[in-house]
Amino acid sequence: MFPSSLLSPLGQTKIYLYAKPADMRKSFNGLHAIVQSEFQRDIRSGDVFLFLNRRLDRIKLIHWDRDGLAIWMKRLESGTFQRPRRLPSGAQVEMDATDLALLLSGIELTSVKRRPRYSRDSAKRASLEPIGS
Repeated sequence: MFPSSLLSPLGQTKIYLYAKPADMRKSFNGLHAIVQSEFQRDIRSGDVFLFLNRRLDRIKLIHWDRDGLAIWMKRLESGTFQRPRRLPSGAQVEMDATDLALLLSGIELTSVKRRPRYSRDSAKRASLEPIGS
């Protein structure tokens, strides 16, 4: 079960998936080092960082929980997680809470089609376009 500090602000929390296979023997210090060196993020920012192993049957989540680091791990008894396609930068994939739920539920991400929704970025682009274009 997730701690309440992780679930309540999940809509505003940034979720990052490490694009490379991670060594699942790594714990707090090893995963924290990856967050600092590969993600170049402060782990205390409240962001969630996900790590998948090479076989894609294990996932670890590391998160700053108010007063310390928390790790959540899941090992599948059968089947695999699906690694989302890498971005051109290659080191990380930014996800949202829906993507995380789909990943943990085993839903194939390539078969999911998102319906258009409002986002602050799309509203800015629309306001900058000339009228009648």
